[in-house]
Amino acid sequence: MSDWIIGVIGEFGYLGLFLLMLLESVFPPIPSELIIPFAGFSAARGELSYLGVLAATTMGAVTGMLPWYFAGRIFGLARVRHLADRFGRWFTLNADEIDMATNWFVRHGPMIILFGRLIPIIRTLISVPAGLARLPLPLFLLASGAGALVWNVLLVSSGFILNEHYHAIEAFLDPLTLIVLCAVLGLYIYRLITWRPSKG
Repeated sequence: MSDWIIGVIGEFGYLGLFLLMLLESVFPPIPSELIIPFAGFSAARGELSYLGVLAATTMGAVTGMLPWYFAGRIFGLARVRHLADRFGRWFTLNADEIDMATNWFVRHGPMIILFGRLIPIIRTLISVPAGLARLPLPLFLLASGAGALVWNVLLVSSGFILNEHYHAIEAFLDPLTLIVLCAVLGLYIYRLITWRPSKG
């Protein structure tokens, strides 16, 4: 898995990072925690710039949030709840979870978008209630971008720092990447199997 991520980054550079992060934001089981540190390695080796990596990963993350935001804005709460109960299995969410995310947004407003970016799965779901509440697009982009940027700085910096010890940890990268990926996919499959439509 790590070889594939490194290969995409090496071959497509910033565009590859943008597309990987866009996919991560649209499809929750793909974790940014597996993608961004490798971009930090590339920045540390001078293959990409640190600021360029931050820009590409943040823009990709925010762009990937937009379909969820516009889905909420265009369809409205009743239709989104209906769609979640009908097709939500593949995104492992139902109408009750849409209601939960909406309640969080009502209570905390744009701040939940900023901090929600740090929490897997929530980072995707929280864009829907923002659209349902018809949060102005510039404010949504600002909050989403700030949250994504904070998270990306942490992950890119970790990869940048660890590059100094790359040869010492290289033997552990593939097994660790595989463990993280299996854990995320395992959680996704568990949610897929145990998914039920809402009771309401």
